[in-house]
Amino acid sequence: MLMFLNSLNRIWLTFAFALVFCCQPPAWAQLKLNNPSSKPINPPSTGSGTGLANPVVNAISTPRDFIVAVVNSVPITNHDVSTRLELQRAQAAQQGRAILKSDVTLREALEKLITEKALLQNAKDSGIVIDDEALDLAEQRQAAQNQTTVEAMRAKTLASGSSVEKARKDLHDQLLLQRLVERNVPGRIRITDVEIDNTIKSRDKASVSTAAEMELGHIFISVPENSSDARIAELRAKAQSALERVQRGGNFGAIAKEVSQGPEKENNGLMGVRPADRYPSLFVDAVAPLRIGDVAPLVQSGAGFHILKLVSKRNVTNATITETRARHILLRPGGQLSQTTARAQLATYKTQIESGRADFAQLAQQHSQDASAPGGGDLGWVAPGMFVPEFEEVMNKLQPGQIADPLVSRFGVHLVQVLARREAPITERELRDLVRNSLREKKYDETYQLWAQEVRGRAYIEYRDPPI
Repeated sequence: MLMFLNSLNRIWLTFAFALVFCCQPPAWAQLKLNNPSSKPINPPSTGSGTGLANPVVNAISTPRDFIVAVVNSVPITNHDVSTRLELQRAQAAQQGRAILKSDVTLREALEKLITEKALLQNAKDSGIVIDDEALDLAEQRQAAQNQTTVEAMRAKTLASGSSVEKARKDLHDQLLLQRLVERNVPGRIRITDVEIDNTIKSRDKASVSTAAEMELGHIFISVPENSSDARIAELRAKAQSALERVQRGGNFGAIAKEVSQGPEKENNGLMGVRPADRYPSLFVDAVAPLRIGDVAPLVQSGAGFHILKLVSKRNVTNATITETRARHILLRPGGQLSQTTARAQLATYKTQIESGRADFAQLAQQHSQDASAPGGGDLGWVAPGMFVPEFEEVMNKLQPGQIADPLVSRFGVHLVQVLARREAPITERELRDLVRNSLREKKYDETYQLWAQEVRGRAYIEYRDPPI
């Protein structure tokens, strides 16, 4: 199923945080503090360390390659740092930024690698396992994001002088980091009611206000004009008797039909959902302290006696949210259906629909492998954050009536069309949920970095010669 409760879905972004996280690199004059002597030392015993006596740690593969740091028992070589720096240079070039192969940048690349190694070892110590099926699926998704096939991606890897095994190992490490972060970071984020209130207040300056909507149950005992005191007392006793029956658990609707003289008696005494300012202020004040389902003490007005039950209540705002109505056709690769074939098949459907030779809803009913298929793939009206990010990102770029190229999500391959968009009012509770999610997003990076620094701080780190 496509939908999920927000919040927090960073399955394919987490590794990027691992790459960008970097503690402030210390001056190289200070790096030897962890190893004041020039002789190799053994790290303190940990769940993952085996000591620096491990021959792998002290191996040097080429005359120019050498160990620059050790994280627990895992070495980081000069070649590792150079490779990471080249990756940073390539990423910067793609973003139009210049990056120089300076000494400072080499140290930053090393610091990032140290943090990454500490996190990977923590993931393994935590018992996180990535099976072959998950790795294969991630490789397929990676290929789809690059608009190519797994076979073509592997061929490009070989042509670059690397190996498929190393590429899969790197992808395996990405998945380890992703799952480790998913286990540890979201639960550390704390959003207080005060933070939410302050954010909403700041939005109030932009004319966001709230008001109550409610529905009341009403039993009315009329008191005619010029009634004697004795008659008023008699009618009061009648109303009080009805109130006590309701308080003892009697059926409010049945009692309303039996004794009420109000126009809503045939609707079980229900007055309908309406803004609070459309109820008499006497009624609003009477039910103000009530919880939903409670009944107020007997209320007297100039017209008679009233028994009031708070049936429902919610706060609404004048804020709106953009809702989208979309439909899709989902194909799930597996068995004889490869991801490449699924993409090609959906591309054919798109061409047929856009040329008028096929109907989207009929194709969805015939071919979609989603629960929405009987309804022509219609996903209904949804608010932001209700779909997985890879689906929603594409959907949000479409204009009503437009169909996207086939896209890949964790559920399979989709052909998605936006039918319409609208601005819908949201309740105060929905507004608070949106604000809470927004604040969580803002705090995510900071929380991740603090947690990663804690993990790094528990690792044994020995700095050797600086990278060159």
